[in-house]
Amino acid sequence: MTALTLSSSSAAGLRADAVVVGVAKGPKGPVPAPGAEAVDEAYGGKLGAVLDALGASGGEGEVTKLPAPEGLKASLVVAVGLGAVPEKGVGYDTETLRRAAGGAARALAGVKKAAFALPMDVADDTAAVAEGALLGAYAFHTYRDGRADTAADDAKEAKGAKNGKGAKGKANGNGVKAPLAEIALLGGKRDKAHRTAVERAAVLAEEVNRARDLVNTPSNDLDPTGFAALAQQAGKEHGFKVAVTDEKALAKGGYGGLLGVGQGSQTPPRLVRLEHRHPKAEQTIALVGKGITYDSGGISLKPAGHNETMKCDMSGAAAVLSAVSAAARLELPVNVTGWLALAENMPSGSATRPGDVLRMYSGKTVEVLNTDAEGRLVLADALTRASEEKPDYMIDVATLTGAMVLALGNRTFGIMANDDAFRTRIHMLAEAAGEQSWPMPMPPELKKGMESPIADIANMGERMGGGLVAGLFLEEFVGDGITWAHLDIAGPAFNTAGPFGYTPKGGTGSAVRTLVAIAEEAAHGDLV
Repeated sequence: MTALTLSSSSAAGLRADAVVVGVAKGPKGPVPAPGAEAVDEAYGGKLGAVLDALGASGGEGEVTKLPAPEGLKASLVVAVGLGAVPEKGVGYDTETLRRAAGGAARALAGVKKAAFALPMDVADDTAAVAEGALLGAYAFHTYRDGRADTAADDAKEAKGAKNGKGAKGKANGNGVKAPLAEIALLGGKRDKAHRTAVERAAVLAEEVNRARDLVNTPSNDLDPTGFAALAQQAGKEHGFKVAVTDEKALAKGGYGGLLGVGQGSQTPPRLVRLEHRHPKAEQTIALVGKGITYDSGGISLKPAGHNETMKCDMSGAAAVLSAVSAAARLELPVNVTGWLALAENMPSGSATRPGDVLRMYSGKTVEVLNTDAEGRLVLADALTRASEEKPDYMIDVATLTGAMVLALGNRTFGIMANDDAFRTRIHMLAEAAGEQSWPMPMPPELKKGMESPIADIANMGERMGGGLVAGLFLEEFVGDGITWAHLDIAGPAFNTAGPFGYTPKGGTGSAVRTLVAIAEEAAHGDLV
């Protein structure tokens, strides 16, 4: 993890390899933002003019590198665009600062130390810069020479190192750059509020990056048993309880959804319960994550072109593990249980077939019309089990449907809920945390499409509105009186395009920050 410090030094006086400043888009060209005064002075007050001559505009997402002039101890200046100059008395949006810091950190891969002199007048701004820089400095190099260790190494150790891929090695000159090693935040205050904000940002970034590592780890090194072992390691490290239900206990307990999905794989399923408890807690939230460590589609096999990234189908479980770990590390005064529904969906002679009927943990029967609609089956068992403990709130997280991606695109997750106020609150918290989301309806007329002639319900319904149908299916397994929401993160969980802001290519850690924000609100009694 990249080191992070708060410094009272000036941008001119701190010894670093690079200094990062913000520039806004003014009416006549780039305008240095607050925090850039010392650097602008070193350029003779002409930093904006120099950037203008280089073609920079100050637009959001823009990153411009230029040699540092005399008067700075750093040898490199990195100017990041912040967009339009805000109105007088109004600061920059925290997400703008978060993305700018992340873009700068990505651009500084291979650099040892960078000083960030972005606008940080208030604690929220300092937290945003810290969080963005740490998230932007992320890299997954486990399977490349000269890389730093990540959770994938731990996964292989937990499984007994099934193969030698990703073994530790020395740099071989293949061009892999290490992430930015050290970040110093300049200009922000060093009072308790700022220190607390930075400490929270560091924990949050570490946990988002934990989820990213898990999502990026290939399925041959992360199966349900390996994932469960990693959860146990995290629990020991950060002081939360972990209980693993194996295939024998699942069979004895009647977890037909988990067993039905996992029975085609040589690796059996697992249900993992995580628990963070606080003596001053007044509320309990349950987080339920879909953990399909590889999704081939089962007998309803995915075609080529649709299965290459299906190691990411456990992103919901990764988000839940990281969120519970963050709650424990931050010592939030709220009780949080996490449920990881782990299975591998594979075709074989023992796999569930289209047309089979499964008896779920709830006792309901489900006709499986499509084995590639498996996430809702494992979640159904986990939701029922979590409901037995009667939490005040329950949120499930899943890369559940391609239909949600078609509706909202690759950067926005959908929110469904059985309580409109709860759905609205989650949307507000997600947006404040920097995660794009959108409230989705639960049209009751779509339930008819899931009627089965031989079972209580089918796992498929109408094709149109498929993401909504999946949410309606899950609602059938939520206990009475429990306020529940469903986050479909199929779009933003795995970035197949190029990196942007603080978001890397590959696993993104989607929903971790939202879940932590929900836990914090519940801790304060302000959730709904």
